[in-house]
Amino acid sequence: MTEIEIGRGKRGTRAWAFDDIAIVPSRRTRDPQDVSTAWNIDAYRFDLPVLAAPMDSAVSPETAIAIGKLGGLGVLDLEGLWTRYEDPTKQLEEISKLSGSEATRRLQQIYAEPIKAELIRDRIAQIRAAGVTVAGALSPQRAAEFSDTVIKAGVDLFVIRGTTVSAEHVSKTHEPLNLKEFIYKLDVPVIVGGAATYTAALHLMRTGAAGVLVGFGGGAASTTRKVLGIHAPMATAVADVAGARRDYMDESGGRYVHVIADGGLGTSGDIVKAISCGADAVMLGSVLARAEEAPGRGWHWGQEAVNNQLPRGNRVEVGTSGTLEQILLGPATMASGETNLIGALRRAMATTGYSDLKEFQRVEVVVAPYHS
Repeated sequence: MTEIEIGRGKRGTRAWAFDDIAIVPSRRTRDPQDVSTAWNIDAYRFDLPVLAAPMDSAVSPETAIAIGKLGGLGVLDLEGLWTRYEDPTKQLEEISKLSGSEATRRLQQIYAEPIKAELIRDRIAQIRAAGVTVAGALSPQRAAEFSDTVIKAGVDLFVIRGTTVSAEHVSKTHEPLNLKEFIYKLDVPVIVGGAATYTAALHLMRTGAAGVLVGFGGGAASTTRKVLGIHAPMATAVADVAGARRDYMDESGGRYVHVIADGGLGTSGDIVKAISCGADAVMLGSVLARAEEAPGRGWHWGQEAVNNQLPRGNRVEVGTSGTLEQILLGPATMASGETNLIGALRRAMATTGYSDLKEFQRVEVVVAPYHS
């Protein structure tokens, strides 16, 4: 990869965001109705390559069920309001009415309520009773503490999600989570991330993870770049991790690890580009927080915003675009790329001549920086 000289004492590689690339039509086109957007991870099949991010503004037990019935996967934040409060309606209503100056401090106070194991059990049972695939997320710091509760409750897919998740975390003050040992002991597939480089992703794949999240999550609500100076342009990050998947397949004798883009996905065009760069699926937060059913009531925030020591996210107003079904499956009534996400993906695949997601990962891509 070509390096650019930043100054005489520092060089860096050029990286690309989704806005910097475009896909190119080929000689063949297809009927959009003939295109498949289905994908599998382990024994679970989904009609839509969409995971709803474990963020309280986007996913409640009810919306996780609704997304599952539409063909996607709703991932519940097992450190969120639904595992801290028996009924978080009051807290959600308050969050939606906070002034900008008091939002972060009040979020920290609301999320100071302890997580309750019995509520983890009850929320998972509620989703399971609806007959959809059950997925729950914990941070690396909480994974070992609550994993037994999660597994006994009957989760199908376990997500370990943080701003950055490393297979080699080092600490002098506490025993870090040994991901390889932890995943080996579990009886369910584990999706882990974020990772943003080839090397980091390859190490996560070697832990036995079924899927790797690419990026730092957060998206529209994240201030990680401003606070920590850390940022991963997503087109390059997804392509690098897809390269790690290819090499890990050779190394492991054919074991396939799914790549899931997580962050920087504000429109249907971003989803199209993520898959064109090698993602098998995408994890969406702010886009789904715009649904009429979303618990955030037109507002969006993540766990980064409630950290009691160093918040790295904001509560942001995203408004409402339509129902969950309209956002995912249409019909669209606006040309913003915020509704009928899967219809747009189908159209892009059909226009470039590809019939399924794995084929579409081979689509021609050009670097075409665009600034609206």
